[in-house]
Amino acid sequence: MGFARTCSVALVGVEGVVVEVQADLEPGVAAFTLVGLPDKSLTESRDRVRAAVVNSGAAWPQKKLTVGLSPASVPKGGSGFDLAVACAVLGAAEVIDPRVLADIVMIGEVGLDGRVRPVRGILPAVLAAADAGYEQVVVPECAAAEASLVPGVSVLGVRSLRQLIAVLTDGPVPDEQPDEVGRPDPMLAGLRVPGTGSATGMHSLGAALHDVGHDLSDVVGQMAARTAVEVSAAGRHHLFLEGPPGAGKTMLAERLPAILPPLQREESLEVTAVHSVAGLLPAGKPLIDAAPYCAPHHSATMQALVGGGPGVARPGAVSLSHRGVLFLDEAPEFSGRALDALRQPLEAGHVVIARSAGVVRFPARFLMVLAANPCPCGRFSRTDELCDCTPSAIRRYQARLSGPLLDRVDLRVEVDRVTRAELSDFAARGESSATVADRVRAARERAAARLAGTPWLTNSEVPGRELRTRWHPESGAMNEAERHLERGALTARGIDRVLRVAWTVADLVGHARPTTTDVAVALQLRTGVPRGAPMALGALT
Repeated sequence: MGFARTCSVALVGVEGVVVEVQADLEPGVAAFTLVGLPDKSLTESRDRVRAAVVNSGAAWPQKKLTVGLSPASVPKGGSGFDLAVACAVLGAAEVIDPRVLADIVMIGEVGLDGRVRPVRGILPAVLAAADAGYEQVVVPECAAAEASLVPGVSVLGVRSLRQLIAVLTDGPVPDEQPDEVGRPDPMLAGLRVPGTGSATGMHSLGAALHDVGHDLSDVVGQMAARTAVEVSAAGRHHLFLEGPPGAGKTMLAERLPAILPPLQREESLEVTAVHSVAGLLPAGKPLIDAAPYCAPHHSATMQALVGGGPGVARPGAVSLSHRGVLFLDEAPEFSGRALDALRQPLEAGHVVIARSAGVVRFPARFLMVLAANPCPCGRFSRTDELCDCTPSAIRRYQARLSGPLLDRVDLRVEVDRVTRAELSDFAARGESSATVADRVRAARERAAARLAGTPWLTNSEVPGRELRTRWHPESGAMNEAERHLERGALTARGIDRVLRVAWTVADLVGHARPTTTDVAVALQLRTGVPRGAPMALGALT
C-alpha cells in the first residue's frame, strides 16, 4: 500500500482555501476514485491525469487508486487540481518521494500530452497558499510571473509534467520544444472567459486603453462638468451627468480613467486578483497598475452587473471595475432591478452573492459614473422648447433612476448643449489630462496625509460621523447645507456627502479646511442646482 499527499487551492470568489490532495494505492482491481466534493470538470481529471502520466513516460499504477480532496466539505471545481492529483498519484506509486511533495502547493491543468496549462485565479490561489504558510508553489511556466507577485513564496514554473517529475526526482530536466514564433499559443487557449473581451467594454488596461488619442482638452466648453470630473477623480466620488445627446457626457466619462492616479501596490494586487479569476488579465502584463474601466451595455442583467451566474459565481462589472470606473451610459435604459442592486455595493465596497453551494464575496469599491438624457427624446432643457415629450413622459423617464440610488451619488451635473461660439473658439480649450491628473494626484496626497493612521484613503470613504467629529470645516461654512437639511432638500446621508465633496474641493485648491465657498461648490455639485458658486477651481485658490 502506498500513500502520498500534496496541496492545491480551491477558489471561493477571490479567496482561496488550501486543499490537501491525498492519493492512496491498495491491492485490488484497477480503479480510480475521486472523492471530496468535486464538480464535473474536476471529476474528468481522472482521464486527463492518466493520459498525461503515461505520455510523460511514467507507468500508471495498476491498483485500486483513491484520491481524496480535503477538507471534503468545501466545493471544488475546475482543472487547477490536475497537477497536484498527478504528483500525488506518482508519489503513492513511489515514482516521486512522498516527503518531497508534502509541503508544495501545485496549481495547473495537465493536457493529455503532459503539458501544463494555465488556469484562472493563479494570483489569489498563491496568496491563499502564502497566507497558509506555504513557501513553495508550482505553477505553469506562462503564469510564473503572475505567481511571483506574491512576496515570500518560491515559484517554480514548468511547461510539462515530465519537467516537474525530473525536478522532484533530481533527474535531468528535459527541454520542451518551444512553439513556433507567430503561431497562437495553445497554452492560453480557453483561458479567457467567453463574453468578457474588449467588445464588452470590460477592460483591465484602464487608462492605458482609453488614453490613446483621448484627452480632456478635446472636450469643448462644459466647465461645470469638467470640474465635476476632476472632483470625482480626486475624491473618488460617484458622478451623474445629465444632458442632451452629443453634449460630451461619454467623452468626459471615457477620459476620467486617464486622470486617476496609478494604483498602489495593495490596490494593484486586489484588482489583479479579480481579473485573474475572471480570465481578463492581458497577455504579458501580470500586474494591473492602472485603474480599470468597465462600460457594460444597458441591456446587461443584474448578474452581469453584480456578479453571479449558473454554477460558481463569477465577478460582475462592479467587481471588474474595483478601484476603477464603472460607466453606465444611458442609465435609465438599464433595468430598475439591476440598478437598485448597485445600492448595497456602493455603500459597502463589496458584494456578497449567496448560492446553495456557499457564499461568495467579491470586492466592489468602484467609482460610478451615470450618464442620461433628460427625457426620452433627449432635447428637454430649461433654456429652450425643442422637446416634444409630455410632462408625464419626462417624469416617468427620470423616475427610472430611483431616489435611493441617486442619493448615493455625490455629484450631479447638467451637461449643456455646446454652442457654435464654443466650437469655433480654439483659444478657449480646457486643460489637458496631464495637467488635471497632476492636480488630482496632489489632492490625493493631501487627503492621504490627513487620513494617515486611518483605514481610509480618499474622502469618499470616510464615514460621516468621523468627518463631523475629527475634521471640521471653517466656522459657519456648513450653514447653508444645514438649512437645506432642515427644509428636507438634503438627507442626513446627503449632508455627509456634501461635506466629503467640500473636503475634496479644499484639497484640490489647497485649503487647509473647507471654506464657505468650497461648501457652496460642493452643494451645487451635489444638488445640480446653480447657486452662483465659481465652478472654475482656479477661481477658488
